[in-house]
Amino acid sequence: MTPTGTVLVVGATGTTGSRTAARLLAAGHRVRAASRRGTPLPGAEPVRFDWYDPATHDAALAGTDRVYLVPPVGDPDPAAVMLPFLERARTLGARRAVLLSSSAVPEGGPAVGRVHQALPSLFDEWAVLRPSWFMQNFTGTHLHATTIRETGAFATATGDGRVAYVDADDIAAVAVRALTDDDAPNRDLVLTGPEALTHDDIATILTEVTGHPVTHHRLTVTEVRHRLTEQAGIPPEFAALLADMDHAIATGAESRTTNTVHHLTGRPPRDFRTVAERETALIP
Repeated sequence: MTPTGTVLVVGATGTTGSRTAARLLAAGHRVRAASRRGTPLPGAEPVRFDWYDPATHDAALAGTDRVYLVPPVGDPDPAAVMLPFLERARTLGARRAVLLSSSAVPEGGPAVGRVHQALPSLFDEWAVLRPSWFMQNFTGTHLHATTIRETGAFATATGDGRVAYVDADDIAAVAVRALTDDDAPNRDLVLTGPEALTHDDIATILTEVTGHPVTHHRLTVTEVRHRLTEQAGIPPEFAALLADMDHAIATGAESRTTNTVHHLTGRPPRDFRTVAERETALIP
């Protein structure tokens, strides 16, 4: 791995950012941990960062040569704030950028797809991580995990569609390689777990692991859109985008697996049951 200057980790308190920062620190890299409150992270330099407050950007970027980018949550047009930031990052000396996107969003597609499209023209060294849906959606603070804890059920409009959910730890392991390997990937990396499961399969595994009944309720796309807006407080435009992703899953768009995690890290990705068992303390 290349000795780095300072790696700026945007979203350092989030699901993948916290794991990426921890792995970078464990490997001896200097980390600037960026979050809206500048939350301290052992071993890292905390810095306050807000995508929508350009006054926080230069201090976060000063002296950094690599950046890990988690887009602003819930913004249907993150390019509006991310592209000016990336241009400023390049001006201040950052030479490598690793962007967290989604397997459901192609280059040039909606939301972060525009940032993906622009990244190669901004940096000679880059990567776009396109993970499938996170396994931690069922164990962390996601709406699925919350409703499972509260009601023993979760709901989607995915029907019998399959998703190869991926462990956030595996995403972080790939992120560290993309940030620190001698040669940057300079491509997008679709990251999945080892098996594509229906949401009924997910409910069955969670029931077996936790010892509590977990049910998957099937909704329509319209019902999911309404639920995301009314129950989760997600802006209508972004809720519509998420609901449409459920529909895409139902039609088979996410029914695939890749060997990218194994190729980049040297070990196979973890399966859903293993992660559920590891994080069982977070599940009732």
